[in-house]
Amino acid sequence: MFIPTLVLWLLSASPVTPPVPVEAPPPVMPAEVPPLSEAVRVLLRLTIDAAGEVSQVEVRESGGASFDAAAMAAALRWRFEPARQGEEPLEVRVDVPVTFEPVAPPPVVEEEPAPPPKPEPPVFSTTVRGQSAAPPPVAVSDFHITVGQLADVPRNSATDLMLLAPGVMLANHGGEGHADTVYLRGFDAGEGKDVEMRLDGVPLNEVSNAHGHGYADTYFIIPELVQSLRVTEGPYDPSQGDFGVAGTVEYQLGLERRGITASASQGSFASRRLSLVWGPPESTAATFVGVLLRQGHGFGPNRAYANAGLMAQTELRLGPETKLRLFGASYAARYASAGVVRETDVVDARLPCDADADSQFFCLYDPNQGGASQRHIASVELTSRLERGGRFVQQAFVIARQMRSRENFTGFLQDTPPIGESQRGDNTEQSYQGTTVGLRGRYTPGVTWPVELGYVARYDNVHTRARRLRDKGGAPYATVFDNQVRVTNLGAYLSLRGAPLEWLTLRGGVRVDTFLFGVEDLNRPSEDRQGGRIPEESVEAYGFFASPRASAEVRLTPRLTWLTSAGLGARSSDAAGLSDAEFAPYARVTSGETGLGWRWSEGPSSLELRGAMFATRVSQDLVFSETTGRNQPIGPSQRLGAFGSARFTWEQHLDVQASLAWARATQPVPGASPWKPWDGAVLPYIPQVLGRVDASWRGTATVARQPVGWSVALGHSAIGPKPLPLDRYSESIFLFDVAARARWRAVELGVSVENLLDARWRESEFNYVSNFRGPDAPASLLATRHFSAGAPRTVRGTLTVYLDLQEDRP
Repeated sequence: MFIPTLVLWLLSASPVTPPVPVEAPPPVMPAEVPPLSEAVRVLLRLTIDAAGEVSQVEVRESGGASFDAAAMAAALRWRFEPARQGEEPLEVRVDVPVTFEPVAPPPVVEEEPAPPPKPEPPVFSTTVRGQSAAPPPVAVSDFHITVGQLADVPRNSATDLMLLAPGVMLANHGGEGHADTVYLRGFDAGEGKDVEMRLDGVPLNEVSNAHGHGYADTYFIIPELVQSLRVTEGPYDPSQGDFGVAGTVEYQLGLERRGITASASQGSFASRRLSLVWGPPESTAATFVGVLLRQGHGFGPNRAYANAGLMAQTELRLGPETKLRLFGASYAARYASAGVVRETDVVDARLPCDADADSQFFCLYDPNQGGASQRHIASVELTSRLERGGRFVQQAFVIARQMRSRENFTGFLQDTPPIGESQRGDNTEQSYQGTTVGLRGRYTPGVTWPVELGYVARYDNVHTRARRLRDKGGAPYATVFDNQVRVTNLGAYLSLRGAPLEWLTLRGGVRVDTFLFGVEDLNRPSEDRQGGRIPEESVEAYGFFASPRASAEVRLTPRLTWLTSAGLGARSSDAAGLSDAEFAPYARVTSGETGLGWRWSEGPSSLELRGAMFATRVSQDLVFSETTGRNQPIGPSQRLGAFGSARFTWEQHLDVQASLAWARATQPVPGASPWKPWDGAVLPYIPQVLGRVDASWRGTATVARQPVGWSVALGHSAIGPKPLPLDRYSESIFLFDVAARARWRAVELGVSVENLLDARWRESEFNYVSNFRGPDAPASLLATRHFSAGAPRTVRGTLTVYLDLQEDRP
């Protein structure tokens, strides 16, 4: 009755491995049409996504309404192994002719008819030509990073995976469990104030956190379960939301290896790590369970830590067009912190440790520093493919969160003690407890128009508080702020993509966000000028902003692309700083970027190069203040920068990624032209030059006639001098990490060394006034350099056992 023949024309930037049909049910002949006298041909254009599913169908050449509908209905049921460049799955567009053939009546025979032959499967012929039809990135700096072989490079946590994106630096002054400070694209993004962070759609930034608005802790993510990251530097994608000032980082989970993988590590400073991940052999990479336990004494006094986490996910097929993904995570941690020390005290050996240089370098003032953290997440996501090629994704999530942090940056400087009493100390306790619930969704019509509609609805109910603690005993003696905060965020976006010319692809859209803030200030005075009053006060405010974004991609050659992007983004207000009935102010970011991308691929080997220049302006920036232990507003700021990155893979043996980034962040002179982003005073703490190399080499050797798999890996960070307040600069930092492993059958032994050259480096550096000599010592008004010590050489050995694998490769 019909003969469906698929000829896949992949328009790719370079040779790719085409999609391979897995399921291809034939189209059904329309019942309402008369018997055919000649063949009818319908040419479809399909979009086959990175999961191998047909996400979009478009009729290129019609065979009539009935035949078009029958061909599209069949195409939506087809399944493929996705197209790949090297090991990376791609979304591609293909042209597919579907032919409906007339059927001749069977001959009349007298004898018993023979049984009909078994139906032959459809024949798929594949031709690879032309240019990649994968949807273009929104900017040159929109990175879809597959971790892959680079997981061999030593890393302490999933946070370190962000270093795979160019222009990223991480620092931590709070201990093993405190969120890292992120430097990205010329921004000191704090612990999340300028970087939107998500975990498979679940938001991680915390509103009005006492430690800082937007605080995002990713220590709970198990690195073995991170399959890829999408790092969008700059506000160029309409789906980017609140806190996406410097960009957005989304962790995407998955476990390719099936079976059980158990790993135990022992290392320097009594560090111990135990991980167990399991992927049921009969399921996809989206189904897994992982457990991670970590603890250690730390590399110096008052740096002990212990944490435990669990992550589990399952993907269920509810029908041929619907799947359900259920995810849950639970995490708890406690850690101690050494905080910062004055460099002059280290040089003069005044700290309460042994007088040798190393003991002084890793010493501390206040042992009552550290913190604790808990997080629990549940998420459910439903993905449905619609009749005419569209897709609808609906996600609901709930987060329960608690944290407490204690830090002392200034010693005995901020307290105003009662008359006749000594300073009680500047140790600040910041606590945060609350619940987040929300919905996210997106809809792609799919048949004709490359449009995406999305929305977010999020509600946070949190208690956030900061108090001062006594130096002796750590009891609280004063409340800095104490707020019960309720925030509702409703947002929606529209994204369009089209190719008006063969060499030109345009993408644009707009995002709209609204915020309703409700604050119960629980730290008001009990008396005012009019007499006694209740020491509480309610504040409500409303905020709204719209953010248009657009990009244009010009294909200069089959492999070379020129991409220009521009967009507006925003950071919402910290609810604790709002006034009643205020139209809530927000920080507005304006950014533009232009650059080139080039990609070559030959079988399993590939090379990708990217480079771009960018400029960014922020209406209200924040800079760290040692007096409050959190970021404070400073007014507008601007950035001018550039980056280059390269990733080379050779078969299954070599994977190398390198990047170099430069950025200059300044605070413009009042009244200065916004067209001169290089003018103004340099902002502190932001490194101007960052370089990073990650490399892994894998191979197989024969030992005693047995195949033994091996790998060696290198990670190198180069960090240029960072400007400090009062025209000071930090020293450059060069760090090298190496690892090696060998695997025989199901057993693998590995060793890693971080900070191979045992450098004495300062992870965080500041320049300000402090007094750590004692509560009765006179305070000096002279600013001096403070730092938190980076980890020395750390050696770790690992034993890994692989069980119940479908494939047991060395």
